[in-house]
Amino acid sequence: MTEPTDLLHKPATADTLTSTRGATVTRLSRTRRGPVAEGAARLRRGARWAGGAVLRAVEWVRETVSPAGMLLAGLVVAGIACGAVFGWFEAWVVAVMAATLLVVCVPFLLGAHDYRVKLELDRDRVVAGSEIHGTLDLVNSGSRPSLPGVVDIPVGKGLVEAHIPLLRGGGHHREELVIAAQRRGIIDVGPMTVSRGDPLRVLRREMSWPEVQRVHVHPVTVALPPSSAGLIRDLEGAPSNQLVDADLSFHAVREYVVGDSQRHVHWKSTARTGKLMVRQYEESRHARIAVLLDLDLDGYSSDDEFETAVSAAASLGVQGVHEGRDVLVGVSAWLDTADRGAVQSMRSLPTVTPRVLLDGMSGLEGGSAAGTGARVIRLESVAALVAQSFGDLSIAFLVTGSQVPLQRLRRAAITLPPGITVVAVRCEPGAEPGARRSRELTVLTLGELGDLPQLLARGAVR
Repeated sequence: MTEPTDLLHKPATADTLTSTRGATVTRLSRTRRGPVAEGAARLRRGARWAGGAVLRAVEWVRETVSPAGMLLAGLVVAGIACGAVFGWFEAWVVAVMAATLLVVCVPFLLGAHDYRVKLELDRDRVVAGSEIHGTLDLVNSGSRPSLPGVVDIPVGKGLVEAHIPLLRGGGHHREELVIAAQRRGIIDVGPMTVSRGDPLRVLRREMSWPEVQRVHVHPVTVALPPSSAGLIRDLEGAPSNQLVDADLSFHAVREYVVGDSQRHVHWKSTARTGKLMVRQYEESRHARIAVLLDLDLDGYSSDDEFETAVSAAASLGVQGVHEGRDVLVGVSAWLDTADRGAVQSMRSLPTVTPRVLLDGMSGLEGGSAAGTGARVIRLESVAALVAQSFGDLSIAFLVTGSQVPLQRLRRAAITLPPGITVVAVRCEPGAEPGARRSRELTVLTLGELGDLPQLLARGAVR
């Protein structure tokens, strides 16, 4: 009989522990590197640190030293080199003078910025041609006085500067600003930058605030006569040429056929004719308006003409939204140059409220359908896409410029769903306002935006 004493007193090995516990054992080993490998690793770390330091130094120089400062530094280096190599006394004089100017400008950078800056605008939506008033509040939060500086406020593509005087600790400065919003668009105000430097603008220090405020500059609009934007005379819809068996607009009576509802029987006609007669109605269409704006700049003779078209389309859309109509505002979409225009699409602007619609009109930009610059689809393609997606229209406005021929407008009108009223608004600043009617559409010539209410009020569109 074998006694288990050897197993009991035998020390456990690594294999025994692994098999009995069922765990994964990870063995860590440390390999000693030689002095050459250790030195190479230290050199790599040092090179990375030195490279980062050089990049930080270059960034600091780029942000701190102006082009004039770079010129002075170049004069110092060139003067010392020419004086040492050629022995030119004048070169030493130039180097000393440039170095003196640099040294004199350094004290203007001493001290840290400790400002609290707040910019408040009186409104974030304005009409083109108006002004935006703002208030800039700046407080020196530190306990030490701060040197004078300048607050740079980017406004769209422009720049507004506000000068800051010498402020003691806790001092406050307020500046009133006026921002001109002459043209339609979207203006980003910010981010603000507080810069401080010497009077010669050789050296400077900057501190930025990333906050950006957005201002929508709406197009100019005019008030239109009630119901003229959709040519709708009632609240339930407009009668069409389609005859149906049940609706609100009574048309005539006809002889009864199998399947007609008995509640539409016209008993007086039945008694008079001796035959069962029923009422017939004209189908009433919902007051859905389509305003299609042409963004192809080739159809406009000037930028002012394009802005007039945008204002006319905005006026028609806003009037329809005010009256509670179902309004579709469609514009040309951008073409993808990769597929060479094989895929065409349109954009519809939100029309929940007039303000939302005008916000969308603020950011509209034109393009070209001829292949020059940013490409957009033509008005005829927009009308075709509307006909495919929105078939229950009652009236459609085609807003374009004076360079679009009537043949193209007729083609666009033909592509729209049949049975609706199509009105083309051709914007031509300075032209005599008028209206021309044809079988396909009515063409309104708009000399200025103020002519649109008069044209609609006189019943030019019917």
